[in-house]
Amino acid sequence: MSYKFYTQKKTQTPQSQPIPGRATEMIQGRSSGWMFKIDLWNVLRRCLLIGTAQSTYYAGKHELTDEFTEVLREAIVLNPNRIATEIVYASDGRAINNSAPLFALVLLSMGETPQAKAAFHRIFPKVVRTGSHFYEWLSYTKAMRGFGKIVREVGKSWLSNRDVKALAYQLLKYQQRQGFSHRDALRLFHVKPPTEDHNQLFQWVIQGWDHLPDEAPSGALTQIWWYEWLKRNPEKTHEAIAQGRLTHEMAAPVGRMDKRAWQLLFNDMPIGALLRNLGSLTQLGVLSTDNRHNLKRVADVLNSAEHLRKGRIHPIDILKALKTYQSGGQLGRSQKTWQPVPRIVDILEQALELSFDVLPPTGKVFLHAIDVSGSMSYYSVSSIGLTCCEIATTMALATAKAEQNYVIRGFATEFRDLKITKRDSFSRAIAKASNQNFGGTDASVAYDWAIKHKFKADVLCFWTDCESWAGRKHPSQALAEYRRKVNPQAKAVYVTLAPYNISLVDPQDSKSWDIAGFDPGTPRLIQMIAAGEL
Repeated sequence: MSYKFYTQKKTQTPQSQPIPGRATEMIQGRSSGWMFKIDLWNVLRRCLLIGTAQSTYYAGKHELTDEFTEVLREAIVLNPNRIATEIVYASDGRAINNSAPLFALVLLSMGETPQAKAAFHRIFPKVVRTGSHFYEWLSYTKAMRGFGKIVREVGKSWLSNRDVKALAYQLLKYQQRQGFSHRDALRLFHVKPPTEDHNQLFQWVIQGWDHLPDEAPSGALTQIWWYEWLKRNPEKTHEAIAQGRLTHEMAAPVGRMDKRAWQLLFNDMPIGALLRNLGSLTQLGVLSTDNRHNLKRVADVLNSAEHLRKGRIHPIDILKALKTYQSGGQLGRSQKTWQPVPRIVDILEQALELSFDVLPPTGKVFLHAIDVSGSMSYYSVSSIGLTCCEIATTMALATAKAEQNYVIRGFATEFRDLKITKRDSFSRAIAKASNQNFGGTDASVAYDWAIKHKFKADVLCFWTDCESWAGRKHPSQALAEYRRKVNPQAKAVYVTLAPYNISLVDPQDSKSWDIAGFDPGTPRLIQMIAAGEL
């Protein structure tokens, strides 16, 4: 009989327990597993990029947003300028949508210090860019704080934009949202028109035009004049769209929308609107397999990295469009149905790859471990039900496509071959991963597999919600074992796809990184880590 089992140093601890001597650095997750607690700023970035307005497998949206609010209030007290920088970073095409940054903006305006007020004032126009953003901000402001001095200042400033033509475009395109109209906003903020063009624009907003002038009062109001003309002449919709360069939000409510009208809209349709209307355009016959000219325009717009960047098109926007379009109208809010055009599916696949920011191949070896456990199949981030697993697969494949040496597998309570290669389309890869969703979560099995097969990876990338609980050892312990037995210089990257305050990264490990998911620049960041640039 021997007590060596008790006296020898332990290198493994069940994930249901904290690592001995590290308990103060760890926290029990909602899954009951113990993970490392991350700092305030990492939680903040996760919440801003991912959002908390959708429930997850382990937490409801109210609970998540309560935690987000607490983090925001603490960060505002500590460093309002830093939180302002984080809000702008997320808002500039990196968050899945602008709602979380707008929510955070309202909390920043509630900060009590002069620094917080100044930071709010400074970043407001960078975050509230459209009429839709303006209405959403108004609705949050009304519910959470009311309309004090600083709110009135930024509201007046936004409605007094020196570029009257751009302001008129926003006021016409988004005439009301979230229970507000621009008439309400003008009255609420008591905006005095700084120029005659502003005065004429505000008069139209408040009173409309009982009598249509013979021509637009000014160049800035040309679109409004054509909109009013179309209201009076709906049978001349084609002329109004062509001459007034009206968008579908302007023309559709008052015009007669036939195939020709949609063709005219399509000719100048912005990239965001094009993504949202691919199904309608197909159903109407504007987009069809034999219409090479129109398909070429779709490709020219969506397969341009510059257009994607300028339009702040997030990869999730394209993934939603791809999934919705392939469904033929079975997903999403559209009541129309259509037969998908194969080339448009191909264009969307290419657009999805282009929407990620990548570098030339680094030549390093990557092991991508996609969390395919049951919790990853639950979390939805959109009205069409995108899951964390689908997003994780998309981001992992985008990273793999940028490189030459990689393996992609899935982990739950074992490490499975998903049979995904860079030759797969995103749709096919998602189907392969989603069909494998099973069981509990144990991130350490990826290291066990790599040790068993002596797979010498330069970087091991985990795409997960971080709720690892089912293993006999912690991932950080498994990584240490992998370094001892296979590659001492191995780096680990955990891309977290849920807005939790936990991490699988040992804070004492200088060769491990925790990255907030849903950022289009994540593949590039991973490549930089692999190349030793970070």
